[in-house]
Amino acid sequence: MTELDSGLMLQPWLRDVRRNGDRQVIRSGVRMLSVLAPLGPYFPDFLTPPEGALGLPSALEAIRSTPRERLRDEFKRLDDVRPTPEWTRPLAGGDGAALLELTEAMARYHAVVIEPYGSVIEEAVETDRLHRIGVAGCVEGLLRGMWPLMNWRPPVLEVQYAYDRDLHLNGRGLRLVPSYFCRRTPVAFADPVLPPTVVYPLHHDWTWERQLASGRRQQGALAALLGTTRSAVLAAVGAGATTTELAARLGASPSSVSRHTTVLREAGLLTTERQGLSVLHQRTSLGSALLGNN
Repeated sequence: MTELDSGLMLQPWLRDVRRNGDRQVIRSGVRMLSVLAPLGPYFPDFLTPPEGALGLPSALEAIRSTPRERLRDEFKRLDDVRPTPEWTRPLAGGDGAALLELTEAMARYHAVVIEPYGSVIEEAVETDRLHRIGVAGCVEGLLRGMWPLMNWRPPVLEVQYAYDRDLHLNGRGLRLVPSYFCRRTPVAFADPVLPPTVVYPLHHDWTWERQLASGRRQQGALAALLGTTRSAVLAAVGAGATTTELAARLGASPSSVSRHTTVLREAGLLTTERQGLSVLHQRTSLGSALLGNN
């Protein structure tokens, strides 16, 4: 989502962002992303790394670590589609300071236009996912149910897009990702070597303002029950997060977050599973119910 001129379904979100968001952050973010990720047939793959499935901090770290050769290739392709301004040259050359500035700007933009609405967006994405899985009953049914966004003609999944191209899985799986801000048609990575992924627009068959108001009432009641900080930790866990990711999302120290996750786990609201040197926190059904996600 790069331009604040979205379709009718997103107008309530736009009004709320304009009313409550930091205008300078919004303006600078739109100027930056409208160049790097324009509406059109192509934007660089490095901006949407697979590591994003682990959370925003992991995605930003992956962006900062993009190899220089890849940056040169993807910026050249972007420049062929739409000429880029001079300020993008350090990025295209893999300059570390420029990449750090880019990810910091992306984090500020996300904090203003996405993060305050995270619970609404997450609920919508999860509802779409569960609905499609429940209705489909099997992979074949899931793919058939993607009509009219996609057309399943076994063994080919057809998607309408500006570029005519074939993507061969060659034994790899296909990840389908519902997106709140994807518009009109599904999109995929331009580089066929990357993990096969199709991001598709989910159904906007709810009222944003009703959900937002309901979510704010629930958050206020939850804060009164658990305390402001612990309710914020429980909400920030989302679909799963490590202690480090929670600390970054909340602007708190890992040790402080760890104390709160311990209390929430002992109360039966979180589960914690060690993964290498990190621990992954996930909400239990009771924790989700308290947030109004069930």
